Amino acid sequence: MNKTDQAELERWIDIITQKAVDFGLDFYPAHFEVVPDYVIYELGSYGLSGRFSRWGLGRAYHQQKTMYEYGMSKIYEIVFNSNPCQAFLMDSNSMLSHKFVVAHVLGHNDFFKNNIYFEHTDRQMIEKVRLHANRIRRYEDEFGKMQVENFLDAVLSIEYHFDTATTTSYHRKQVKPDEPVKAPPPPTTEFDDLWNIVDGPLVRDTTPNVKFPQEPDRDLLGFLRDYAPELTRWQRDIINMVREEMIYFIPQIRTKIMNEGWASYWHERIMTDLDLTPEEHLEFRKLHSSVLSPGSKMSINPYYVGYNIFRDIERRWNGEPDTDHPETDWLGDKRTRPDANGMMKIFDVRRDENDLSFLRKYLTEGLINRLDMFTYRKDVVNGVQVWVVADTDWRNVRDTLLESMTNMGMPIIEVENGDYKRRGELLLNHASDGKPLDTDYTQRTMRHIYSLWQRPVHIQTEREGKPLLLSFDGEEFNMDEVWTGE
Repeated sequence: MNKTDQAELERWIDIITQKAVDFGLDFYPAHFEVVPDYVIYELGSYGLSGRFSRWGLGRAYHQQKTMYEYGMSKIYEIVFNSNPCQAFLMDSNSMLSHKFVVAHVLGHNDFFKNNIYFEHTDRQMIEKVRLHANRIRRYEDEFGKMQVENFLDAVLSIEYHFDTATTTSYHRKQVKPDEPVKAPPPPTTEFDDLWNIVDGPLVRDTTPNVKFPQEPDRDLLGFLRDYAPELTRWQRDIINMVREEMIYFIPQIRTKIMNEGWASYWHERIMTDLDLTPEEHLEFRKLHSSVLSPGSKMSINPYYVGYNIFRDIERRWNGEPDTDHPETDWLGDKRTRPDANGMMKIFDVRRDENDLSFLRKYLTEGLINRLDMFTYRKDVVNGVQVWVVADTDWRNVRDTLLESMTNMGMPIIEVENGDYKRRGELLLNHASDGKPLDTDYTQRTMRHIYSLWQRPVHIQTEREGKPLLLSFDGEEFNMDEVWTGE
């Protein structure tokens, strides 16, 4: 980008920022940087600038970049939840595309700052992940690259398994309030005391017949960090780094539809209010239509669904009827509160909800019909396996979508007993929702958990309504039906 284009972009950033403020958006100071396409795809794959390097993240980078080079997909921007907010624009985009992206980014920025699920996130995480990456490189130099990589693979296999409903800080409650804990040794480096990591596992109550933990613990990462008996200090530190980074990412995963819908709603409002030439307006509408395309019938486009729900909430709380589906329309508070208005309502929704509550409350029958949403299943037609429509009932469609998003689509795994059989074995419990665990995936994950716990690992689950115990002793897997006395 030459100096003239750079000055023009900076002028438009100021104009768009003022428009966003005039509309009532409240965001952190924003820093925009124009970068080559490969930087955009590297940031998109790694999630944060300067994050530790892993083979899986590198694979994602090459997949995304290849799809871009073949014209199959395109990332227009990357924006981080930070203060100041950092956003990156692709240098090959047109000036109109830059304006479009700046307006979209300010919508994200407002969402990051005001949605309650981001309230406890670390706004300096970009700087922190660089320290994490430096420490991991130091551990590779000290203990061997392969050993550290294998350990990271094990930790990343369970990175989603902590209680996202209650984990809002970097510290865990102790298993027992009066449980004695080793005092951490004096720091030996500038990093050692950052998270109060101790050399060995926390000391726990070993009184006979006292269950450990006393209540099921969904924070598997935190439990292994604190109580895995054989882990060294650097291994506990790596678990803690991964856990901290996941605490940062989880709100973004839990609000994907809302966040993209909010940013899309505001890029349209802001861009429509700008003084664009006819050519620019046509280009904007093409971009807008591309971003908000319904997507394939096999998946939902979060931009499209989130944007339409926000528009529908605004319409209903303004008291405007749905002329296409009047028989299913649910009007908002305008019926009983003449002072209610749609704009106030969508700002409240932006603040208070996550994707599950957002869809449960505001994905109505009329919207599902308008967006042509349905469930599907595999079937055999003329000897060929194909996907067919399974259900179009709006409640079933909504509930199926909600079910797929519960716990981010991951099975809920709890630590049931850290001293199973009084031999220090680890017993986990699958809080079954009727869906069986994938056997191959579960076995691979249990192998990783064993490498962290260094003792046999068991998982209680169900299959076809019958209790099942999956076990791995470091060499063999066993699958035993549990006798219930019936």
